[in-house]
Amino acid sequence: MAGKFQGIDFYDVDGLLSEEERMIRDTIREWVEDRVMPLIGEAYIERRFPTELIPEIAEMGMLGANLPEEYGCAGLNNVAYGLIMQELERGDSGIRSFASVQGALVMYPIHAFGSEEQKREWLPQLAAGTKIGCFGLTEPDYGSNPAGMITTAKKTDDGWVLNGTKMWITNGSMADVAVLWAQTGEIGDTKGIRGFVVPTDTEGFTATDQKGKLSLLASDTSELHLQDVHLPDSALMPETTGIRSPLMCLTQARYGIAWGVLGAAMACFHEARSYAVERVMFDGPIGGKQIQQVRLADMLTQITQGQLLALQLGRLKDAGTMTAQQVSLAKRANVNMACDIAREARRLLGANGILVEYHSMRHMANLESVYTYEGTHDIHSLILGQALTGIAAF
Repeated sequence: MAGKFQGIDFYDVDGLLSEEERMIRDTIREWVEDRVMPLIGEAYIERRFPTELIPEIAEMGMLGANLPEEYGCAGLNNVAYGLIMQELERGDSGIRSFASVQGALVMYPIHAFGSEEQKREWLPQLAAGTKIGCFGLTEPDYGSNPAGMITTAKKTDDGWVLNGTKMWITNGSMADVAVLWAQTGEIGDTKGIRGFVVPTDTEGFTATDQKGKLSLLASDTSELHLQDVHLPDSALMPETTGIRSPLMCLTQARYGIAWGVLGAAMACFHEARSYAVERVMFDGPIGGKQIQQVRLADMLTQITQGQLLALQLGRLKDAGTMTAQQVSLAKRANVNMACDIAREARRLLGANGILVEYHSMRHMANLESVYTYEGTHDIHSLILGQALTGIAAF
């Protein structure tokens, strides 16, 4: 009996997946083990995103995996997409963030709000990884309140002129194209917020690396500066309709995060369990001590709850009934769970837990960023509070 449950699938979640979903997960898991794990520690220490992996990520269909095949994407269901995010973050949050931004925050808005010309031009290239994208919504003074943005897009006779600054932009320094959000009306007019597809070689567009990070070190994080960026009318995504449009993009990204952090939590659990069985102290493995068994039992329980939560969310998304509030619940619960597990795993590893050869502290540091981005833990609490009471607290 003990051997059966040494893995992570304590409730036979595999039995709730289709054969195709399991195959996709296992394929990505094997790739992460073979290609990501041997290099991620060094990349993290060197503070660089491993760009050498991009062609393989694209070739395996991981970019915009749940978007239609007619645009060069894999056309997978949303549970399969979630499992891909899970396995990528089992390797590192920075790897999952790259794919998540490319798919959910760049390809999704172009598909949902762009012109047919924009879709035909950009989606196949983004799916193939020959072009990299970034998403510019957050500003230095407007993170949790994106509706307050001060980046402007002024109409001209032949197009638009953008001015402003965006911050905490994943993929920003290596991006070929940016999906940028700007205020076309008066500041504070949420209906005046529109989205633009902006090639990053446009004059007046610059990206600078974010300095001083202590988290997501194997991720490209940038600040974008827009100084009189002249765009043609064709750069506007015609179906964008105010603040609702970028928030719909965030819902897609948050969905992927709810799955992704399960991978980080699983990686920490497996590392902690293996260490507990192998590490001998006081004439026996530390896994035989009560305090370590309680830690492992808590980790297993929380991960199992998170698996079932993410899977049901995926089924709701595939059925077309998922709500943004349900995504908030899953993002909030699973990220908080993963943060707790990473911290406890690091502690179980003792002094060795601070070494790059082990993975839990890297996950622990990364997850502190995930706890904050795509809506902080507290913002998602207030979203749920509003859903429960009908009263907005922000």
